[in-house]
Amino acid sequence: MEYITISEAAGKWGITSRRIQVLCSEGRIKGVARLGRTWAIPKNAEKPIDARIKSGKYVKSKES
Repeated sequence: MEYITISEAAGKWGITSRRIQVLCSEGRIKGVARLGRTWAIPKNAEKPIDARIKSGKYVKSKES
């Protein structure tokens, strides 16, 4: 399997390297592997859907 770096994925998907790191640590990119201090992202991995809040409205939890 071929892998790309965080920088290559950031350029490919049009998002920041830091955001890619967060997606990797959250396990949101399929097939990602940690090699020491470096993330290895499969070359054919798809950009995950942005699950962050976009409307500015927060969903209330059941506890509130």
